[in-house]
Amino acid sequence: MRNKTLSTFSKLALLVSGFLLIGAIFFPIWRIELTAPQYPEGLVLKLHANKIAGDVDIINGLNHYIGMKTLHTEDFIEFKVLPYILGAFGIAAIVSFLRAKKKALYTVFFSFLVFGILSACDFYRWNYEYGHNLDPNAAIRVPGMAYQPPMIGYKQLLNFGAFSIPDTGGWMLIGAGVLLALAIAKEKYTVKKSSRFLSILFVSGFLFSCSDDKPVPIKLNVDNCDYCKMGISDGKHGAEIITQKGRAYKFDDIGCMVHYCEENQEVKIKAYYVHDYNQNNVLIPIEKAFLVSGGAVKSPMNGNIAAFSDKSQAKAFEAASSAKEIEWTAIIKK
Repeated sequence: MRNKTLSTFSKLALLVSGFLLIGAIFFPIWRIELTAPQYPEGLVLKLHANKIAGDVDIINGLNHYIGMKTLHTEDFIEFKVLPYILGAFGIAAIVSFLRAKKKALYTVFFSFLVFGILSACDFYRWNYEYGHNLDPNAAIRVPGMAYQPPMIGYKQLLNFGAFSIPDTGGWMLIGAGVLLALAIAKEKYTVKKSSRFLSILFVSGFLFSCSDDKPVPIKLNVDNCDYCKMGISDGKHGAEIITQKGRAYKFDDIGCMVHYCEENQEVKIKAYYVHDYNQNNVLIPIEKAFLVSGGAVKSPMNGNIAAFSDKSQAKAFEAASSAKEIEWTAIIKK
């Protein structure tokens, strides 16, 4: 088959991708943020193409107590070869721009795709080994506990919250991959099919971005309220928030959730959940809840608000308990 010439869009996609791939060498590619009460400003680990940076010494000191191996750039062969690999991909993309042939585009894209998959597998292996291969003589040992940080998103590790996300260089690499994929779609499909492909791509991305705001089940008589620190034992009045980073904060009372939000304005909240009063320990989105307050409603910390997933049930309870209907927007000040 004849090796056809690329469209203008595909050539520009190759050129921009080439500069993004080379540019990613000079910026941190990934970051893992750690938050804990004793570190209110947080700690951060930055993974560059050629080194580990950030609060490495502090994190190594903390890892020593739980038996994790300390982190040193020289222990990883990846940091020796990754700058050359990214540079080679960048040069290949720019050369493909100059050649302007479909075969060159396909070669760059699928080679980069394979590289991305292998890199993700290697990153997971690295996280797994450091989180599971612990020193049995460590000062702090929790039977069955592993400290593998998440590849992406949020995870609670003892009293530390770990949040893993691409950094500047990582977003540059993702941008290069997206541009190359769009160029492939442009060359492979007709305009109509390309539009359909792009629609599926964007919808899938949107659904993925919205998939991490589901509530985390509250463990009654185990979990503590993140505001008043009391144990959560009532499955009718509790509440929960999910932050933009995916962390869950749990409360024994809707009032505690409201007070927490008022006192922590810097916390970016993605979703609010409340217990359905008529179901034990069932969380429902605040947007679908019908709230009543006062009267005979008595909650653990005197927030005295009950939530219902069914409006008729809320109305019946309101009449029977001398309570009154209240809107969420009248309760929350954030």
